[in-house]
Amino acid sequence: MKKILLSSVALLGLATGAVAADLPSRRAPAPVVAAVPVFTWTGFYVGVNAGFGWSTNDSVTIAGVPYAVDDEAGFVGGAQAGYNYQIGSFVVGLEGDIQYADFGGDHVVFDRDDWFGTVRARAGVAFDRALVYATGGFAFADDANGWTVGGGLEYAFTNNLSAKIEGLYVSLDQDTPFGSYDAEFGVVRAGLNYRFGTY
Repeated sequence: MKKILLSSVALLGLATGAVAADLPSRRAPAPVVAAVPVFTWTGFYVGVNAGFGWSTNDSVTIAGVPYAVDDEAGFVGGAQAGYNYQIGSFVVGLEGDIQYADFGGDHVVFDRDDWFGTVRARAGVAFDRALVYATGGFAFADDANGWTVGGGLEYAFTNNLSAKIEGLYVSLDQDTPFGSYDAEFGVVRAGLNYRFGTY
């Protein structure tokens, strides 16, 4: 009888343990933590800029005769649009801009109030939200065309909004009935960009 009683208690203990194993846990579930998206420079963007430009020409040659010209400077401002693609820490892209240029004087290429534009490649290194880049490409104005080269620093304050400071050197050539004219000038400008579809 004692053996039967002990066997019954052991069997009851095993059954209770098996039922308890099927009960839901009373522990709170682990919190779900969403992964933070990694910032990227990839995407299309548009923006505006404003700054200062100055002529670097000391003279102009017309019909083989050199003429002295005054260095002139003034406001430069406009808009830009482009696309960046990030590969690891490297960023490559293409940007075009149209600029109003008031250098405060009369030129063969630039009248008192005039404009110029550029289409440039950009290549740089990203340090998270900071981008250091070099840029260069084609420049144009009225009937003149030429090249430009420069560099800049851009910083993203939000996932879509960034600010930049940029310097360019621009060289334009224009053929006239009296000969060719070279317009060379520097530009320093600050800009604000809005980038679409960051993630």
